[in-house]
Amino acid sequence: MNPSAWVERFGATVPTSARVCDVACGGGRHTRWFAARGHDVVAIDRDLSGVADLAADPHVELVEADLEDGSAPPLGPRAFGVVVVTNYLWRPILAAIVDAVAPDGLLVYETFAVGNERLGRPTNLDFLLRRNELLELALAHDLVVVAFEDVEVELPRPAVVQRIAARRPS
Repeated sequence: MNPSAWVERFGATVPTSARVCDVACGGGRHTRWFAARGHDVVAIDRDLSGVADLAADPHVELVEADLEDGSAPPLGPRAFGVVVVTNYLWRPILAAIVDAVAPDGLLVYETFAVGNERLGRPTNLDFLLRRNELLELALAHDLVVVAFEDVEVELPRPAVVQRIAARRPS
C-alpha cells in the first residue's frame, strides 16, 4: 500500500536526520517510506507481523507494544523529529503522542472523523475524531499548526478524515 499523500507531503519537508516514530504502524507503509528516504524509524504496534520483514533493517526499530492496555508507556521518554499516526485513534494516549514530538519536530496525524459513520468503518463514535479535535489538541500543547483539514475525501474510498501537520517550536 502506498503512503498517505498527507504523510508524503509533510514528511518530505523534514531532513533525513530526523528520527521518526510510526505509531500503530500496521503494515508499515509509512515506516517503509521514511526508511527508504534514509530516516531512522521506530515502528510501534501490538502486532508486528506486517513489518516483520524489516527486522534486519538497521534503520528500523520494531517495538511490539499494546498502546491501549496501559501495560507500558505508550512512547516512552523518547522524542522524535517526526511522529506519524494514520487511521488510528486511542484518546488516552493522544497527549503522549504529542509529547513525543521533539523541539522543532513535526506531528503528522490523519484519521477518521465524525461523519465517517455514514460512509463506512469505523462507525463507532469513540473511534472518530470530534470536529476540530486534532487542531485543539495541537494548540493545547503549544504546537504551531502548519496545515489542518477536516474534510470528506473520495479516494481511496469515501471517508471523512481529519488531518494535521504541526510543529513543536524549538
